[in-house]
Amino acid sequence: MTVHKEPFYVKVLKTFLSVFFSIDWTLLAIVTLLSAWGFVTLYSAGYSFPWRIDGQIRNLAAAGAAMLVFANIPMKWMKGLAIPLYAVGLLLLVATLLFGVNTKGATRWLDIGVVRIQPSEIMKLATPLLIAWYFQIRYTAQEGVLRWWDYAVAFVLLALPVALILKQPDLGTSLLVCASGFAVIFFAGLSWKFLLLMISCAAAALPVVWSMMYDYQRQRVLTLLDPSSDPLGAGFHTLQSIIAIGSGGMTGKGWMNGTQAHLDFIPERTSDFLFAVFSEEFGFFGDVGLLLLYTLLIMRTLYIASVASTMFERLTAGAIAAIFLMYSFVNMGMVSGILPVVGVPLPFMSYGGTALLILGICCGLLMKISAGRRIKESLYGDSYRS
Repeated sequence: MTVHKEPFYVKVLKTFLSVFFSIDWTLLAIVTLLSAWGFVTLYSAGYSFPWRIDGQIRNLAAAGAAMLVFANIPMKWMKGLAIPLYAVGLLLLVATLLFGVNTKGATRWLDIGVVRIQPSEIMKLATPLLIAWYFQIRYTAQEGVLRWWDYAVAFVLLALPVALILKQPDLGTSLLVCASGFAVIFFAGLSWKFLLLMISCAAAALPVVWSMMYDYQRQRVLTLLDPSSDPLGAGFHTLQSIIAIGSGGMTGKGWMNGTQAHLDFIPERTSDFLFAVFSEEFGFFGDVGLLLLYTLLIMRTLYIASVASTMFERLTAGAIAAIFLMYSFVNMGMVSGILPVVGVPLPFMSYGGTALLILGICCGLLMKISAGRRIKESLYGDSYRS
């Protein structure tokens, strides 16, 4: 019996079609616009140190490659990676506390010889993946019913990495990990009564939390209330970013014409405070356009979550929506002076390697979830979800 070998061009065509149909083009368009607008702004903010621009090109390329790779990885593989990824992340967090590099009073980086990594960034994805996996297992084992102790275990799984990240200390990243993990618990069906009880307990615990905060964290909160109390110290970042946003006016000063950035008044202007540079150069109308893009990004993510075919996929997409929301809200809030400065980058725009890589992986997972839904609909119609 003769076996006919498949022509090479057929293999190439099949591979191309597989990659093509794995891409959610609406999501890709939004992310591409954000990344392009961010790179243009970063070029203006960092033209005096071009190594940052070169580094961001590499970061964007790595994030894009990660997106394409994870867009073609079966979600059942991601379920299998949930436990080891979470366990490795916890071990790296412990290693960071014991052997990490101390920079500006915080131990957040781990030097592994070839490169420095920030393990807390891994937990932004590893924590919600594990909690989503846990709920999927319990949901299946208990025939579609989740008990109160299932939620209790999920909160413990969330509390472990958050506590280790707070110990570094890194308030901003701990908030993002907490938000992504809590989003999974919320979307899994957490009772509104229990949620209100948690909010009440959190409000009652504020004095205790205040007493446990580091001095610099308390100073950031006080600076938020009155930045002018220390204009050359703790309030400098906030005051200069507010001045930059205000000086942009309605239409902005134009690309490469921002005075606050180019005269070195805005600190960390290529990373955490890139939004201040953006606002000065593109003005109020530019800010509205940027807010619209982030709104579309979050809405598209929630839509993908709503049409996901399994509980694991739905909870994972919901957690990614929370990540996008918290990233953008916290960054714009702290730059605008309505939130304390906590060191959170603007998603897809700020300079950063690990953060951009995690965001690229998140987009890849969303594309895989969206592609799985489209393939099943084409085969079975709407009945596959019943």
